[in-house]
Amino acid sequence: MQELAGKKEIIKQLRDRILSMEGFSTGKDSQQLDFGLGKMNAAFPGGTFPVAAMHEFVSHTEACAAASNGFLAGLLATLMKKGGFCLWISTGRKLFPPALKFFGIEPEQLIFIDVRRQKDALWVMEQGVKCNALTAVVGEFRDISFADSRRLQLAIEASRVTGFLHRLHPRFENTLTCVSRWKIRPIASRENDGLPGVGFSCVEVELEKIRNGRPGIWQFEWQNGSFNQVAPQRSVVSKSGEAKKKQSYA
Repeated sequence: MQELAGKKEIIKQLRDRILSMEGFSTGKDSQQLDFGLGKMNAAFPGGTFPVAAMHEFVSHTEACAAASNGFLAGLLATLMKKGGFCLWISTGRKLFPPALKFFGIEPEQLIFIDVRRQKDALWVMEQGVKCNALTAVVGEFRDISFADSRRLQLAIEASRVTGFLHRLHPRFENTLTCVSRWKIRPIASRENDGLPGVGFSCVEVELEKIRNGRPGIWQFEWQNGSFNQVAPQRSVVSKSGEAKKKQSYA
């Protein structure tokens, strides 16, 4: 039994080392962070959201961009829960900073840098991800090359900063060195025990690509300061043949 346990430990150490070489953090900091993603964690290698890595978010519409920013804010709130700072870089920022307070992010934890040219934004982000005094860096771009993303990833592997590339209205979806690719879409809020009014904000989260993981689609509400996974809405057909939405919480 001891020999078998020893082999399992060696395999685990080798697996962690390989993941670390591929840009995943498998240290205690990664394991101790709970992003509230529930069953979605099974999609990630190691069973937890990869920190100290580069993630790509793609938004083709303004509504998806707003939903992506909200989801990003929820992730950042967990990353900076014990302190730390985030650098947010853009060439045409539309984010309303006071709204981040809703996600538990204090204003003094965010530093916004707005530049005119994408070339300048890329340079600022590269300098940001090299700075291990930062917890996370968010960069808003339209298009970015594989070579540029490679430089960012190499810098992150050295500094252990978590990076997010938010691509707004990209002309094409080219391959990057990011460990994951996400697409966030807003969906209708759900009724709250039959009460009138607007429910909690709800998004559909598509993990389109995840290195050494399992892509999939989930739905989340932002409720009481954390993500709450909900079952997807299903379409049912009534006797009259009219398609209706039905909520399932199985």
